[in-house]
This record gives sequence, structure tokens and C-alpha cells, in this order.
Amino acid sequence: MDMVDIFKILANEHRLQILQWLKNPHANFIAEDIEPEVTDYGVCMSVIQKKAGLSQSTISSYLTSMVNCGLLKSVREGQWTYYKRNEEKLQELASYIKNTL
Repeated sequence: MDMVDIFKILANEHRLQILQWLKNPHANFIAEDIEPEVTDYGVCMSVIQKKAGLSQSTISSYLTSMVNCGLLKSVREGQWTYYKRNEEKLQELASYIKNTL
């Protein structure tokens, strides 16, 4: 995990907000948009896009960068891609901040 890249990603308010929303998807997304059986996979990109109010291409770019640096995990199910936080990497980041900075 390259910490400089992670800090660059977190410096964007929308990406940081997405990470915060995904911490508790049931509280942060409209219940009708999140099917209970899907939450094990995460939250669909279209639901995240709807809440963020940004274009599909922008959200896709943000989510891809967050997956590539390890902050999020993605699962493809048919035509849909679901995203959730990678708690192991977030713990690693928290430990890095605590012990290094």
C-alpha cells in the first residue's frame, strides 16, 4: 500500500465522503436502494452515484482509484459492481498514522 497515493485519494472530499458513507451503508443510503441480500457484497455504484450527485464516469473513476489503492473491495455480480470498505487496509492505514506520523 503506497501511503502517498492513499493520502492523495483521501484528500478529495467526495472520495473521503464515499468511504465514510460505506462505513455504515444502512444509515447512509436510502433503504429502498439497498437490498438486504446485496449488502454482503457492498453497495452498488449506481446507489453511490445517486447519493453523491456526480456523473457516472466521475464516480467510476473515484471508486476504481479507491479499489486500486486497497481502500475498497469490489465484487462484480452480473452487470453490477458492488463496493465496500476494506477494513484490513483501513486498519493498516490507522496503524501507520498512529505509529509513523
